[in-house]
Amino acid sequence: MTATTSKAPVAGGAPPRLAALRQFARDFAGRRAAMAGLAILVALIILALAAPLFIHASDLDVVNAPGQPLSPPSARFWLGTDYAGRSIVPLLIWGTRPSLAIALIATALTMIVGSIIGLLAGHYGGISSRVLMAITDWFIALPTLPLAIALAAVLGQGDASITIAIAVTSWPGTARLIRAQTLAVEARPFIERAKALGARDSQLVGRHVLPNVMPFVLVSATLTVSGAIISEVTLEFLGLGNPTEVSWGAMINQAFFQGAVTRGAWWYILPPGIAIVIVALAFTMMGRAVENILNPRMARRP
Repeated sequence: MTATTSKAPVAGGAPPRLAALRQFARDFAGRRAAMAGLAILVALIILALAAPLFIHASDLDVVNAPGQPLSPPSARFWLGTDYAGRSIVPLLIWGTRPSLAIALIATALTMIVGSIIGLLAGHYGGISSRVLMAITDWFIALPTLPLAIALAAVLGQGDASITIAIAVTSWPGTARLIRAQTLAVEARPFIERAKALGARDSQLVGRHVLPNVMPFVLVSATLTVSGAIISEVTLEFLGLGNPTEVSWGAMINQAFFQGAVTRGAWWYILPPGIAIVIVALAFTMMGRAVENILNPRMARRP
């Protein structure tokens, strides 16, 4: 992966970073897998935001459900009904909202914490770097899923506890990556020139180091969010989420404990599972495309 820091003018008089951003957008748009993943995510986000416009409280009501429990797909209920007789379609659409929100917020927290620790460890070095990396290695050595389950259980049921649990267990990889890139950037001549001109630490990190490591933060974010979705669904399935909220993980949890497996009600289990796979795959396709654009050698590997 490479990042440009040259201040030389480019064709058309555009600033170098703006020109690089335009080139990145063109390269991204030229990759079918990346655009397919982006289209899927945009469609899901629009659907999640518009859900309150066409899904009413009665569609999510357990007490006054319109159908029979675990009815198979029909003309009235396209994907069948759940254990209470609610249609699977509005549940599946509404479940997009908490699942995506938790994953995106947890990923944002992961990027912020990991980037700050990586920048500090890479820039200052010395004893502070060793302490920060020792803490990072300690978190890496811990099993991620049991730690997330323990944190979510201690913090209590709810979206906030799941979000914090995912962020706390996901930041070490980002911290390691950003530290390595910070060291690489600070080894370049323009950093030495900035230091010779009297640039302070905040100026070095904010104006020179951070812009050059941001592409790697982007790559890490797109690849981390798919894992965050799977972690969110796993914690929801284990009953650590909000019990009154409709989400993909909660749907699978209810399907499992309400006998959908033993009764062969595949329409209750498969739709949320397929939705999870589609979203994770979409983020992964985008992340791999971004990684290959920033590091062309990755694309040439067999």
